[in-house]
Amino acid sequence: MEVIGPIADRSWPVLNRIFAVHSWLYRTTDGRIGHRASPFTPPFAVVDHVGAKSGIHRSTALVYVRDGDDIVLVASKGGYPKSPAWYFNLKANPETTVQVAREHIPVRAREATAEERPRLWELADKTWFGFKSYRARAGREIPLIVLERR
Repeated sequence: MEVIGPIADRSWPVLNRIFAVHSWLYRTTDGRIGHRASPFTPPFAVVDHVGAKSGIHRSTALVYVRDGDDIVLVASKGGYPKSPAWYFNLKANPETTVQVAREHIPVRAREATAEERPRLWELADKTWFGFKSYRARAGREIPLIVLERR
């Protein structure tokens, strides 16, 4: 953990710029580019959120998991010890929208219950192999956010 922390701290400014370009490209092409980079990568959605403290409107491209009509987000931040800002933003402002490919969906965000978590983690692990290693190194319980259609 000692090595990962400093490396992650230095990496996030660069990764945030890459994610911003991903979100921009996704939105600019109305989901034609950016939903899935290749057959070997997980699907991405663009989640709108409002800053919990700043009130600034933001959009973030995130790996998502389908659970019936719901969309599940994993607040892993790549196994970083702290939850991502979008997690706190959705907790503070749960009414939002998400773009999945070309579909724009009004949703309400909520944290998964303890009963849901094992089943949702199973779906998440099938979607992206990296989630297991993120859980192993995070040193925290990674939140799962369920986006329910409004």
